[in-house]
Amino acid sequence: MKKRLLFYELIKHLDHKNALVITGMRQVGKTTLMKQIYKEIEKQKLWYDFDNPLDLMLFEKKDYNAIYRSLMAEAGNRNERLFVFIDEIQNFPEITKIIKYLIDHYQVKFIVTGSSNFYLRNLFPESLSGRKFLFTLQPMRFKEYLYFQPDYTGDAPIIDSLNFSQNQPVYTHEKRSYLYDQYLEYGGFPEVVTTDDPGIRKMTLKNIFASFFEKDLKLLSDVKDVRELRDLILLLVPRTGNILDVTRLSSEMGINRVKMYNYLEFLQGVFFLKLIPKYSRSIDRSVAGGKKVYFADNGLLNIIGRITEGQSFENAVAGQLAEYGNLSYYNQRNTREIDFILGETAFEVKLTGTPSDLQKLKKLAEELNFPESYVISRKYNETKGFLSPVFI
Repeated sequence: MKKRLLFYELIKHLDHKNALVITGMRQVGKTTLMKQIYKEIEKQKLWYDFDNPLDLMLFEKKDYNAIYRSLMAEAGNRNERLFVFIDEIQNFPEITKIIKYLIDHYQVKFIVTGSSNFYLRNLFPESLSGRKFLFTLQPMRFKEYLYFQPDYTGDAPIIDSLNFSQNQPVYTHEKRSYLYDQYLEYGGFPEVVTTDDPGIRKMTLKNIFASFFEKDLKLLSDVKDVRELRDLILLLVPRTGNILDVTRLSSEMGINRVKMYNYLEFLQGVFFLKLIPKYSRSIDRSVAGGKKVYFADNGLLNIIGRITEGQSFENAVAGQLAEYGNLSYYNQRNTREIDFILGETAFEVKLTGTPSDLQKLKKLAEELNFPESYVISRKYNETKGFLSPVFI
């Protein structure tokens, strides 16, 4: 079985004392990823699933030393480091205190999954500060989507930095283009990627959306009216790629701004949305303000509501670029804008990029002292300065 790209990053840290915490949306592949790491360990190891009440019992003891002795006995009491894998730690918040104690006193190595940054930040009694490495598993971006295709024969791609000097031949673009169309429609959840049946893909996406309301919403928030949050999500769909006007959203929903901000923070914390801030240098505070909204996965977005072709493309590119670092956007009083800024590089996203698009982008980028700028065009353009999304 092929492994998610995050696997190769995680195994680099198995010898470190810190716990490895894998977080992300439901059904994004966290449990499968952790099972693959489990198989790599040849030392004494244990697996617990906190969705199973029986697996919780050992950790409910008040004496943490007794917990360690029980763990060692179950593992076989071999004179080697103990590796403990725990799935769904959000079901037992007290586990963080136990993990901290067993790391400090017995050098136990923990590899665990948790549902969301929102949970880890807000609900843990203490969040293992200084004793954890936190990793987020996202739906597959297109490079990883390609890797999981049956006819892919290359090595696992490395996603660490963008390389724009690479050759982007039209033949490869055309070969990958139909796969990118599928990616735009169905997104990158593993179960969706690994089936060819469109009906099953849509059914799986509907189940993912339903599980968000049935499980994450009830467990991770104090939302009283589920329909209210559902209605907000439906309002956000046609706003994909747009700057959010929280005052207007609050008015349409009939709720106050504080509640609206809390909803948006929650949806971002459980990886349902990604809110991208305005770019601002300290000398230019006039552009600080609202954020642009994008959804975590195109398949999920398409199953919820209708969007334009341009919005679908921009949403996918936002996810692809976000793998390389934090994104922002530039907007000068709604007269001049840059879709995405990554580090010191500016990007404009167009279904059909033109020389005029590139010229305007470069002019604005130079004014802002960005050394590089590119138009990401869905329609292939071999001219220097244009990028095809199938290579990102």
